[in-house]
Amino acid sequence: MATNKEIIAFLKSKSTKAGFIDTLKIRYRPLICPFDELFKFVTPNAVVGDIGCGSGQFSLLLSKFTPVKKIIGLEISDQLVKNAQELFASEKNPVEHTFRVYDGQTFPDDLQTCDVLFLVDVLHHVPADLQQNFLNALAEKMNPGATFILKDINAASPLVVFNKLHDLVFSGEIGKERSLAQASAMVEKAGFKIIRTFKQTTAVYPHYFLVLQKVPA
Repeated sequence: MATNKEIIAFLKSKSTKAGFIDTLKIRYRPLICPFDELFKFVTPNAVVGDIGCGSGQFSLLLSKFTPVKKIIGLEISDQLVKNAQELFASEKNPVEHTFRVYDGQTFPDDLQTCDVLFLVDVLHHVPADLQQNFLNALAEKMNPGATFILKDINAASPLVVFNKLHDLVFSGEIGKERSLAQASAMVEKAGFKIIRTFKQTTAVYPHYFLVLQKVPA
């Protein structure tokens, strides 16, 4: 398993035309987001979906450090999709991949081909009144038996204030974080079975992880 030092060194070795802030996120996000914990859920030859893929840094790490077969990345920002495409173009022999812009509500049919889907620090950027519908729509596109990994910031921790400040500076918004208990209730309502939950604090950021499985309707 790659160390965080190796992960950051790998990302810093990549050159892109991304802006200053996006470049910082590409190179240094592993300092605050435990990507290495997420690698463990990728099975050999898996087709993986990265919902809210940003500039593609997590997708590129999956390509480099896990046995993934194909990556499907979705993002609402055209610029971030371009960043992801450029980032992958800087890598020799990356896995098969596709990145596309979507509207944040309607998920493409090819997510049905995914064995594993990741939603990493995305849910708290969805308006609070739309979060349940977002999860419902995602569940409807997944095949029964597929694995869904939801990682986000735990609103039950007093450290959540650091993420709110982070989002205000880097995204110009205040996040709509949920507690682990609230998120658990939401995913079960959407039709997911909870396989495992755990928490981890990285620097001053309180993360929760939900390991889920799509169950038959």
